[in-house]
Amino acid sequence: MDSFNSSDGYFPNEVMLQILSRLPIKSLFRFKSVCKLWYRLPSDGYFVRLYNQVSVKNPMVLVEVNEISESRSSYIFVDYLRGVSEFSLNFLKDRVKVRASCNGLLCCSSIPEKGVYYVCNPMTREYRLLPKSRERPVTRFYPDGEATLVGMAYDSSRQKFNVVLAGYHRSFGHRPDKTFICMVYDSGTNRWRKFVSLQDDHFSQMNRNQVVFVNGGLHWLTANFSCILVLDLGADVWRKIHLPNEMNHGSGCRMYLLESDGSVSVIQISDAWMNIWVLIDYEKEGWEMVDKVSLRCIREMVPGIFPISQAGDYVFLATHKQVLVYHRRTRVWKEMYAVKSSSTLPLWFSAHAFRSTIFSCH
Repeated sequence: MDSFNSSDGYFPNEVMLQILSRLPIKSLFRFKSVCKLWYRLPSDGYFVRLYNQVSVKNPMVLVEVNEISESRSSYIFVDYLRGVSEFSLNFLKDRVKVRASCNGLLCCSSIPEKGVYYVCNPMTREYRLLPKSRERPVTRFYPDGEATLVGMAYDSSRQKFNVVLAGYHRSFGHRPDKTFICMVYDSGTNRWRKFVSLQDDHFSQMNRNQVVFVNGGLHWLTANFSCILVLDLGADVWRKIHLPNEMNHGSGCRMYLLESDGSVSVIQISDAWMNIWVLIDYEKEGWEMVDKVSLRCIREMVPGIFPISQAGDYVFLATHKQVLVYHRRTRVWKEMYAVKSSSTLPLWFSAHAFRSTIFSCH
């Protein structure tokens, strides 16, 4: 990229770029008017990579706060360094539901019109309306006509993304069978492709929300915790990763799938402990328990607490009305956000891992 003229300034070029790469995106765009060089920064390849590398170290949680009494919802970001900030998706000019999050991009589905999907960057307010698939109307997803699994993958090296809609097939007038339809949108070709397989796995609402993209595949944890279902986007095939025998799958033990610094991770919660497992050998399915956290100081919250995101030393968790963060190195719990209204849906119901990037959806 072009150089800063630092002969009359106080900072070398790289130091200035490091400072700017730590700004919130809103501030970065606000300062574009300072000079021509700053104006070009958000589209400069080197700076975009630098900014996104820095953002990986600052995990966030995106939460939709649903006001039942007023039939409306608002959105917030919970950021350990900068606190809580509100944001809006009104630039989409549609009522939408956030279905998936990956590398700063969101996949949203239209509420009024089924089958309409958007991919957007809420920080830059850039969006893309996906073309409708040509799936014939005589077939549909089970049970409610919408995809059981929605996932998104962003390949930063190729600057392209995929959106995946997958679910069990049901012909009109027939019960669903094991036929699993998968539609994959490719931003490079602006087209959908379809493949069909046989599956017999089921997913809870929380399992459906927690999709992890690593190693070129999208990962979902099945409802009975028997395995992780993986979609290899390079080959359009499904496979399974098995959980270690050391994980206690007994009653009262819950498990959640998250990403941990580029690896697949499972957080296991019992009445007294939170165990953090990481898949350290992806090919050989080698798991390691990297932390064991006592839940004694938040024991009253344990039945309704759900891990949402983790990176580095931070683990974000949500309850019905609170967002908490646990710092693994200092062993300190901190409340980041609490709902004031008594008439909201549980926060964990619509919470997603997020990080601030300037990736483009075009």
